[in-house]
Amino acid sequence: MPDDTDENPTQLTAYDRNPDRGRMSSTDRVAAVLSVLWLVAVIAFVMFTDRSDGWLATDAFSLLVPLLTVFMPLALIWVAATTARTVRGLRDEAHRLRASVEAMRAAYLQQQMQATAGVKPSVERKLEEIAAAQRQTETALATFTSRRDGTQVVASADRKAAMTVPKQLAADEQPGLALGTPAEDMRPPLSVADFVCALNFPDSPEDKAGFRALRLALEDRNVAKLIRAAQDVLTLLSQDGIYMDDLKPDRSRPEVWRRFAQGERGRGIATLGGVRDRSSLALTAGRMRQDPVFRDAAHHFLRQFDKAISEFEKTASDQDMAELAETRTARAFMLFGRVTGTFD
Repeated sequence: MPDDTDENPTQLTAYDRNPDRGRMSSTDRVAAVLSVLWLVAVIAFVMFTDRSDGWLATDAFSLLVPLLTVFMPLALIWVAATTARTVRGLRDEAHRLRASVEAMRAAYLQQQMQATAGVKPSVERKLEEIAAAQRQTETALATFTSRRDGTQVVASADRKAAMTVPKQLAADEQPGLALGTPAEDMRPPLSVADFVCALNFPDSPEDKAGFRALRLALEDRNVAKLIRAAQDVLTLLSQDGIYMDDLKPDRSRPEVWRRFAQGERGRGIATLGGVRDRSSLALTAGRMRQDPVFRDAAHHFLRQFDKAISEFEKTASDQDMAELAETRTARAFMLFGRVTGTFD
């Protein structure tokens, strides 16, 4: 019948699994050398000692002391060697057990990761598909719906004025001096396309169309106030590392923007606060509390944006409102609106 240790190698002891068990270790060699030296010393002592003084007794009890003197050191040497070998074997076994535990733990973690790897990507993929479908729906609604107003003739976006401010023609108005027509009255009104492009600011130094639209917007006295206010807050936000290009706000339908332009506030227009970046919101809110200059610039910007969009909404189509919502100025408004509680 075969030995059990051959059938179940996992039951071998630490000494049996030691590949060096058939060889003499350094501890055994040291113990053997010490034993030989001790025996040589004892033999030399016996040979060169004068026996005439009768130190070597003949009775059994008297022989016990010399025997203990000779063999006790040998026993202690080999007990120490055996103990050292056992301790070394236990230490090696502890290292192997630790390595086995670490290997089992790594294997378990790998299995868990492989088990969840098939579920997590599928869930994330489903969520991304739902979010993408929702964004496509909102984009389609914002892009392909247009304002139909039978009482208003809508011109092309390139020529349509962005804002129309009616002139006061009261009878008792003081007549103007005969100094000629002001230059700003002779200038054509700012178009919707230039207005939206100016609110987005130039993308790069090579953006000639952006700089052209910005120059035309600054020539309009009312629009210039909004442009400068937006430029101030964008510069202050950049000092904290907040850039509008990094924000990805949720889209809102044009009719929600129209309700805001017409004076509605509160939860009815809460979807306008589409900025979800927590770090940007926290940094902006903290600076609003601590920096009075930043706070005044933010409130001034919100007032100018409110005035401008109220005039812009009167002539803008739904497509124009959707394009306005994508500008950097509109994103800054969403950010400050969330912080100041405009949508609460």
